[in-house]
Amino acid sequence: MTGDIRATRSGSTGRITLDRPAKLNALTPPMLREIDALLAAWAGDPAIATVLLDGAGPRAFCAGGDVAFVHASARAGDGTAERFWAEEYRLNARIARYPKPLVALMTGIVMGGGVGLAAHANRRIVTGDTALAMPEVRIGLIPDVGGTWLLSHAPGECGTYLALTGRTIGAADVLALGLADAYVPAARLPDFTAALARGDGDCDATIARFAGAPGEARLVAQRPAIDAAFAHDSVSAIRAALDADGSAFARAAAADLDAISPTSLTVTLRALREARRMASLEEALALEYRLMCRIAGSHDFFEGIRAAVIDKDRHPAWRPARLADVNPTEIDRMFSSLATA
Repeated sequence: MTGDIRATRSGSTGRITLDRPAKLNALTPPMLREIDALLAAWAGDPAIATVLLDGAGPRAFCAGGDVAFVHASARAGDGTAERFWAEEYRLNARIARYPKPLVALMTGIVMGGGVGLAAHANRRIVTGDTALAMPEVRIGLIPDVGGTWLLSHAPGECGTYLALTGRTIGAADVLALGLADAYVPAARLPDFTAALARGDGDCDATIARFAGAPGEARLVAQRPAIDAAFAHDSVSAIRAALDADGSAFARAAAADLDAISPTSLTVTLRALREARRMASLEEALALEYRLMCRIAGSHDFFEGIRAAVIDKDRHPAWRPARLADVNPTEIDRMFSSLATA
């Protein structure tokens, strides 16, 4: 183990803890490999009935992939970012097909790669401090780790809204959008995890015993406006629909779109529509891998990281800066096979 993953066994439960709390448990290549190896081993271990996946520290389950690592790799062009994504997406697929109860505790920040670890699990628990987002468009990327699959299958166009704005939602909305299965109040988590570790009967019965009501789903209350505006198949049409709506919610969503890379918005919307028609998560992951490999060396990715992480001025200079100037031929090229020159 690298020290960034803790693996423990208690009774019939195996527990995997992401242990980089100072970095919000951001994922590195060794962490992915260790999680994958543990899940593979425990899947065939008759002594393990349930697997628990959580994050160390009070702030985050996982804030995503290690952006500094990906940025450095893309700058160097050394291929390690591409290998990282390949390993990450294979792990996402393993989690989605896991043969035993896999309980993901989505506490605190759950973003990007953290969504890929947790939202594909077969038992997903949110709590009062859950803050989930797929904010990749804000740094010139797209929602990956199966994000196009998850968000394109959310009710109505709520997933489209989240993918294009990068907005954060809380526990009630995570449940309402089908990205989690149960809410456990934070005060009950220690007893809940202890009960899982003891193997107090059936896993689902234990979850039901500790589950509570998460409160109002705020985003779902905006579904009529979201569905009306975000059902369009072009970002410009969505933007126009938001202007026509004119409500405070629509104005805020329009402001989000205006601040985000036009190229990322265009690619993300098309990827969502394609993922919605696909037959499996694996198909969506394959598309995401192709797109991420193409985007990683782009101007907008480097500029997004500069503005958000390096200089932190929050004023990226996207290229192109306007939706009208996005080149459809270039978008088609990004969706083409990696074998295409």
